[in-house]
Amino acid sequence: MLLLAVCGVAGAGADTIYLKDQASVSGRILAEKRDQVAVDVGYTVLVIPRSHIARIARSGGGPLAKEGGPDAGLEAVGEGTAAEFYSAPSRAAAPRSVRELVNELGEAVVQVRTPSGQGSGFLINKEGFLITNFHVIEGETQITVEVYHLQDGQLEPRRYKQVRIVAMNKFDDLALLRIEDADAPPFRPVALGSTDALAVGDRVFAIGSPLGLERTVTEGILSTKTRQMQGKLYLQTTAQINPGNSGGPLFNLSGQVVGVTNMKISFGEGLGFAIPVEAVRYFLDHRDAYAYSSENPSSGYRYLEPPSRLRKPPGNE
Repeated sequence: MLLLAVCGVAGAGADTIYLKDQASVSGRILAEKRDQVAVDVGYTVLVIPRSHIARIARSGGGPLAKEGGPDAGLEAVGEGTAAEFYSAPSRAAAPRSVRELVNELGEAVVQVRTPSGQGSGFLINKEGFLITNFHVIEGETQITVEVYHLQDGQLEPRRYKQVRIVAMNKFDDLALLRIEDADAPPFRPVALGSTDALAVGDRVFAIGSPLGLERTVTEGILSTKTRQMQGKLYLQTTAQINPGNSGGPLFNLSGQVVGVTNMKISFGEGLGFAIPVEAVRYFLDHRDAYAYSSENPSSGYRYLEPPSRLRKPPGNE
């Protein structure tokens, strides 16, 4: 069995997966599902079928996960389950005013800084996981996240420097980060909505840090749900989107995220675009497949253009 070749690779503080054939695999567990476990062994990520696992010993003396029970694999180590990792209500709440929602959502929208620039993001759970654009953190590992915490009725900024890249997908322009500062309090997340109930003309609003101006709110309407650009579909909105908004949330009037703002047409106004929230939910549900490792970063892609029909030059028909 191929798994035997990597037994005992990781060092102290690693999780250990004991296999039914008496072998073991040590590493950092990235995620667990009902039928498989993804573990980072240092130079690669292994996906181990549940049917091969006898038990799991977690670093720090945590509980053992037993194979075979009805709930086996539902707990993702340190990162929640697919159902608990983020909030996704089945229906939109009653519409409210932008003024009300901005006050309520202020703690969940963050500013993401790197040595080469800055963007926006939003928290998806209390454990400090947040979404931003891939292009905001592309090629960077020194990441700082500024969060506004409500204190004595006022939002006070606090910068966190222990930020880990958990997963990323350059082709959908999405990245999942986690704030890991030891003294960080529980964070206030936002809920992920759906574009199904959105209609052209519905009001939406964005919160972000355009040009470094943190917590800027812009409002507009949904111009179309199906703007095709480079083979992908985007939400188009008249809400102003500028450099620095990238990675920030686009909300409906229920206060749910319906998109991730990521670009605009530079020579026009009121032509902003956002990644539909369904792409975000897919990315999060399959985050183990997009897992990032600083020792084995996903880079070096080279895709060839598909062949196109050749046209004969005029006069050579």
